[in-house]
Amino acid sequence: MNLPVNQVVENSETILKTPLGYLSVSMSGSSLTRLNILGGKHRVQQSKSKLSTRAAQQISDYFENPKKKFDLPLALTGTKFQLRVWRALQKIPAGQTRTYGQLAKQLKTASQAVGNACRANPVPIIVPCHRVVSATGLGGYMGKTSGSKTDIKQWLLDHEQAE
Repeated sequence: MNLPVNQVVENSETILKTPLGYLSVSMSGSSLTRLNILGGKHRVQQSKSKLSTRAAQQISDYFENPKKKFDLPLALTGTKFQLRVWRALQKIPAGQTRTYGQLAKQLKTASQAVGNACRANPVPIIVPCHRVVSATGLGGYMGKTSGSKTDIKQWLLDHEQAE
């Protein structure tokens, strides 16, 4: 999941308009590296790469049908533990949730460590950290426990009809 240190890559960014507002998708070489949920108004911007077109199509497909799976090459930079958590997140099907505690038990770690890895997720939605909830409620999203970020998490769960 990590890019080799000495590899020269072309960086590009695509900005898409979605039901959540604008999303920025960053690519490096032939892999997706980051997805940001942007606030405010932005201008739609499409990179000319095949990966950009593929990413835009898959994100659009997800918003039309949340059961659609992402199949994009990712170059995620994180600790070994974070990468392990992010792989586990990708195995949670759309429409289902896990609690931080359930995921922690599965990974033989602490709930807070799972939450910290979720917060550090560079590609939310694609690596679905929104599918991890608190045992007593929604839990946080993107480092926030209330406000617009948790509203986004709730919207994504409602969109997927999570139980």
